Amino acid sequence: MSTLIDPLRDPAFVRALIDVVAVATIAGVVGTFIVLRGIGFLGDALAHAIFPGVVTAFLIGANLLVGALIAGLVTAAIMGLLTANERVRDNTSIGVIFTAAFALGVVILTNHSVDAEELEGILFGDPLGARTLDVALTIGIGAGVVGTVVVLRRLFVMASFDPAGARAMGLPVVGLDVLLLALTALTVVVSFKAVGNILVISLLITPAATARLFTDRLVPMAALAAAIGGLASVAGVYTGYHLDTSSGGVIVLIATVTFFAAWLFAPAHGVVAVKMARRGGTLLRSEPEAVAEVILASPEIRAPHDA
Repeated sequence: MSTLIDPLRDPAFVRALIDVVAVATIAGVVGTFIVLRGIGFLGDALAHAIFPGVVTAFLIGANLLVGALIAGLVTAAIMGLLTANERVRDNTSIGVIFTAAFALGVVILTNHSVDAEELEGILFGDPLGARTLDVALTIGIGAGVVGTVVVLRRLFVMASFDPAGARAMGLPVVGLDVLLLALTALTVVVSFKAVGNILVISLLITPAATARLFTDRLVPMAALAAAIGGLASVAGVYTGYHLDTSSGGVIVLIATVTFFAAWLFAPAHGVVAVKMARRGGTLLRSEPEAVAEVILASPEIRAPHDA
């Protein structure tokens, strides 16, 4: 019991716990849309794209979250404008922007001397180093992100899966896409302090992908993703604290192990369940059918079509 209680006497540890739970909640909600749209590459791109902002803020002594926030929002806006051109696909704009942004960060970094330990914190995360201001920014930004997703979830789903129909209804599809990009950028920004610039994609994608193996409903999937990410984060911070190792790395490893366990043993979509269903002659839905279920099953998503 002392293993669980003693660390709570350390204010830095308590701040780390609050920070990672808040981050996991945000990442679980936004990551659900990223996974359902099949654009996990976007999260990785934005994680790389904020690198120059983080490095610049670090070198001038500014708050890293502020630097990451500016870089992330600028990148999201540029991506949204590029993809408005029908000849430029999402993956194309992502590839162009994130490589250029990351290259800029590398150029800035190589022209200045940076302590190896400080660089490790930027790349791999250091939740135990979170300050009160960092935690407050995470909670504030996170509340805005989650609140926006909750309020606009129907519009996001319609613009994501039926853009032609959404345009016919007069919805600003490009604007909604840019907003989703901005929310993803904000999620990446608040997550990098916990797991680092390199590993942030895992916290955004892995819990949502794990939840996807358990449910086809949008709201339960988002809630489950947040819970999985939260548990992995808490366990990772405790483990990193006691073993004096990278908490960010441990968080990612725990989330990954959870994903593979779900991949094998999830009741409906796990490998074992699928084999048993096939052996018993049960017909399983295809992935497109499952995605359609996500769109059509929830009353809050059906409502615009019923009106």
